[in-house]
Amino acid sequence: MERISNDEILHLMQTASLKELGEMASKKKQELHPDKITTFVVDRNINYTNICWVDCKFCAFKRNLNEEGQYVLSFEEIDQKIDELIAIGGTQILFQGGVHPKLKIDYYQDLVSHIHQKYPDITIHGFSAIEIDYIAKVSKLSITEVLQRLKAAGLSSIPGAGAEVLSDRVRDIIAPKKLSSDEWIQVHRLAHQQDIKSTATMMFGSVDNDMDIIKHWEYVRNLQDETGGFRAFILWSFQPDNTPLQKEMPHITKASSMRYLRLLACSRLYLDNVRNIQSSWVTQGSHIGQLALLFGANDLGSTMMEENVVSAAGASHSMNEEEMINLIKDIGEYPAKRNTAYEILKRY
Repeated sequence: MERISNDEILHLMQTASLKELGEMASKKKQELHPDKITTFVVDRNINYTNICWVDCKFCAFKRNLNEEGQYVLSFEEIDQKIDELIAIGGTQILFQGGVHPKLKIDYYQDLVSHIHQKYPDITIHGFSAIEIDYIAKVSKLSITEVLQRLKAAGLSSIPGAGAEVLSDRVRDIIAPKKLSSDEWIQVHRLAHQQDIKSTATMMFGSVDNDMDIIKHWEYVRNLQDETGGFRAFILWSFQPDNTPLQKEMPHITKASSMRYLRLLACSRLYLDNVRNIQSSWVTQGSHIGQLALLFGANDLGSTMMEENVVSAAGASHSMNEEEMINLIKDIGEYPAKRNTAYEILKRY
């Protein structure tokens, strides 16, 4: 089948009905996942620090060094969180924090090594592209050296955080201190070259337009053609509450559920080489999260035992394993618990 072009996806984004997009995305999903299995993972977000110098305007989570409320978790506090995760059958930690101005490679190596040695069955899915890039800079190492050392310590894969929208026009407004689009892609390219898989994310709904969004998809599709290293794509909407961007631009409001579903369906159609699309129930709520499964998503993501970043911006949705199983069965699909590599651990 001929690959969808940028012009074609733009036309669909702007003119197709929501029903039509849902039908097209469901057909594409069925081609990739004919068994009708919808997966989820039991994991925990552990934000090891909220100290960050990057000052993203869309973030309500970060604190400056020495600011009230700032923290760096101790190894003991992290262990307690992992013990609680294991107690409910969890298999993965999503491990990331602010970009701490003073922590170098030794800290991260010791941390990853400590977790991997104490909890060898827990997958460490951690550190965004900007964290890895900054660790390299402050430690006077190459990005490849940082990745190699973290992998040797026990890092399994890296999340897609920090992508926001891969359009430098957007990034210059909402996160001018962050990596450029090309730099974000390069960190993931180098990770894939070390056989460290990753995910790709997109945060839409700040100052982006349709062309910015298509540019983002194009970056992801091109790198996936090159490396095959992305396991999944995750789309989520900007949560404006309590953020500096909301104060600067009060006219920006949370994107509608219809906008989310339209973009989700289009991402399923455009990203023909990314096997898994994840529903963002954390930002959309469980009902739209379920509806996303009819707009191209084949994965409900995480039960999210702990989440701090999005909740700091006003989102407060939660869901447990039983609720996920019921939502999946409710639309006639078959629920399955997976691990980070999208390998099935248990069917229900």
